[in-house]
Amino acid sequence: MGLQRTLRLITNYESRITNYELKTLKIVADDKIPFLKGVLEPFVDVVYLPGAKITPADVTDADAIFTRTRTCCNEALLHQSNVRLIVTATIGSDHIDTAYCEANGIRWVNAPGCNSSSVQQYITAALLVLAKRKNMNLADMTLGVIGVGNVGSKAAKVGAALGMRVLLNDPPRTEKEGDAMFTSLDKLLEQSDIVTCHTPLTKEGFYPTYHLSSDDFFERMKDRAVYINTARGPVTDSAALKQAAQSKLSGYILDVWEGEPYLDIELLENALIGTPHIAGYSSDGKANGTAVCVREFCRFFGLDILPGWYPDTIPLPPMPTEIHIDCNEKTDQQVFYEAVTHTYPIWEDTLLLKQTPAGFEEQRGNYWVRREFGSFTVRLEHPTEKMIHGLTLLGFN
Repeated sequence: MGLQRTLRLITNYESRITNYELKTLKIVADDKIPFLKGVLEPFVDVVYLPGAKITPADVTDADAIFTRTRTCCNEALLHQSNVRLIVTATIGSDHIDTAYCEANGIRWVNAPGCNSSSVQQYITAALLVLAKRKNMNLADMTLGVIGVGNVGSKAAKVGAALGMRVLLNDPPRTEKEGDAMFTSLDKLLEQSDIVTCHTPLTKEGFYPTYHLSSDDFFERMKDRAVYINTARGPVTDSAALKQAAQSKLSGYILDVWEGEPYLDIELLENALIGTPHIAGYSSDGKANGTAVCVREFCRFFGLDILPGWYPDTIPLPPMPTEIHIDCNEKTDQQVFYEAVTHTYPIWEDTLLLKQTPAGFEEQRGNYWVRREFGSFTVRLEHPTEKMIHGLTLLGFN
């Protein structure tokens, strides 16, 4: 249900209000949240602003904020405001001072899992491009996944689909569920050929992740291993990674950066793959995050106007959605590479960022229409069972 349903509801929305007079409500929204414009305007006042430039004056009379990662929702922004609800169209919430919000009666909501399939696509493309460039057989390698939530679980699924041995590390889950399916960080680092991080960014608590990947972390990694971070930039100590890249690792892949959008140019130039924080930026993932914003706003304010809202249409990708592959005399990995990189030529994002690192925010804000595996149908000639199983596990039709 999307804009057409919205328009039909304009004529009778007054009779469906439960708790509030709609036109008294105001939302301040990041202007890069897609599929949102025009959806709520028939009912409430919506102001769109660049996320990084939203000021206390902008939110003084706002009831809700729809944000991404660039709006720092803390006391400095919120102290003099009427904001009662903050919804971020992202899985992360480190840009929200949750303690301040909870102490001041401001509800905050993130969108866990909204872009997990998008990051899954990114990790799959990154692994297959890495393997081709370095002449690796992924089926002979071990993938270590640190942080096994919505996204990390999908990364583990990628490893299984590609025939890899997969090790999982997640101390909070280990505490709750036991260690049957998890391994220690020491063992994971010692045995993994590729280590990928999918943790939230935390500085306090029993398991802080700020600079989790530091000198000691890299020293414990297997010689000539590859490091991947698509979580949050400060999970990685940039100086330690640069040192490890010279003496320990065979390479690294980064989608997130300390200090972004301002990058360490040396770190970017030497990355096997380096992208502008877009691993979760598939159009499908964006639509999921926007849907959380709309639904949570309506639920919180008791507005029976857009139940179950989701964008009417998501644009088609620039490439054909039907993929034909003759598997004859091709390995499983070659077929996976052909199918996956058809949907996402990840090197194009890397090339653009390396050519224009100052365009980090523009490349994020105007990201191309990337659709996830489920939007594509693969037609195989002479496939093996492993090919069929692997592509199905990844989510292709």
